[in-house]
Amino acid sequence: MSETPETPPAPRRPAGELEAGVLTALWAAAGPLTPAEVQTALGGRLARTTVTTILTRLYGKGAVSRSRAGRGYAYAPVHDSAGLTARRMRSELDKEDDRGTALARFVSELTAEDERLLRALLEGADDTGDGTGDGTP
Repeated sequence: MSETPETPPAPRRPAGELEAGVLTALWAAAGPLTPAEVQTALGGRLARTTVTTILTRLYGKGAVSRSRAGRGYAYAPVHDSAGLTARRMRSELDKEDDRGTALARFVSELTAEDERLLRALLEGADDTGDGTGDGTP
């Protein structure tokens, strides 16, 4: 009896890849999308149940909002890409007991250009007092 070669398992996707794809589809949309619409926007490569699970997890993380759409929900992003990155950075910082050390290590890893940008943003925030650095309330 001959042995049939085993098919190697499909490689795992990098952590967050599916969530990133779903968020990209939501950001590109003109309004809230149902899981079926997100599935279509992603080219139908994921099962609708998988898309629904991802959207439910994103909702639980506060990354998307949802509203009733028939028997299910339609989802919309809470933040744009930059806002989501800022929220994630803040979330990670909030987990740290020694915020000063965490911030110092973060700053030490910045490129010179990013350091100049951060410095300019902080100086602008000092000028306006609102954190935006653009003089708007």
